[in-house]
Amino acid sequence: MPDTQEPLFLALQQLLDEDGSVSIGELLDRAGEQTYGFAILLVGLLTFIPAVANVVNLATMALGAQMMWGQPHPWIPARLQAHEMHRGKIKALLAQVERYIHLLGSRHTPRRKLEGRGLGLLLIWTGFLAALPVVLPAANVLPAIGIVLIGVALLEEWPFLAWLGGAFSLMTTLYFAVFFQQILHWGIKVFNAFWGRA
Repeated sequence: MPDTQEPLFLALQQLLDEDGSVSIGELLDRAGEQTYGFAILLVGLLTFIPAVANVVNLATMALGAQMMWGQPHPWIPARLQAHEMHRGKIKALLAQVERYIHLLGSRHTPRRKLEGRGLGLLLIWTGFLAALPVVLPAANVLPAIGIVLIGVALLEEWPFLAWLGGAFSLMTTLYFAVFFQQILHWGIKVFNAFWGRA
């Protein structure tokens, strides 16, 4: 296969070349058979925005659950489909994603169809982490990278990217575990100090 631009990005090019905003539903319609991968890629990109990351990742968990159940196409709430995004910003983000894909490997890299149920479970967990209202540096960035990688792995049928997405999910888990351990530690110290004075 020649080292050329991905078909999905070509399919979206005309839609994104216009001015103004575009709805998530319009983008998903253009994705065609690659709806799962592109829907996951979209929610991953939205996860980079702290203000919406918590709410958007309810959709990530829903997508993961549908993959686990083996649904051929995802159901996405009409309200989320109606959400509008600026075409220029989406085009710029997709261009960055495509550039990173080419840095990770060429179109000649071995590809194979991915097992949906295992990825679905990984998505549910990563979406759960991203939805937690944790105020920490990069609290939304780490899971966002993982979700984007999983979405691209499905689009590209590239297992390496799925494993890389899992690694970012694991890093997020460990990062949050250390944070909650510290919260618990200080909570116990405050409790003991309070009751020690009583």
